[in-house]
Amino acid sequence: FQKHEFFVDMTCEGCSNAVTRVLHRLGGESFDIDLPNKKVCIDSEHNVDTLLETLKKTGKNASYLGEKSAQ
Repeated sequence: FQKHEFFVDMTCEGCSNAVTRVLHRLGGESFDIDLPNKKVCIDSEHNVDTLLETLKKTGKNASYLGEKSAQ
């Protein structure tokens, strides 16, 4: 799986819950949400466009930050 990092303009728990909901709907995603830094890191076999479209379904401003190398 690729590890992708996204910026999502999240301001509260509700925002991060919305992100969790849309990613769960996509299915099989493993992800970490960093609320203070407004970042979402996703392990996924989906391409970036799909993930970005999914994150935008939350109604939040979202953008792709880049690939994260596996530690």
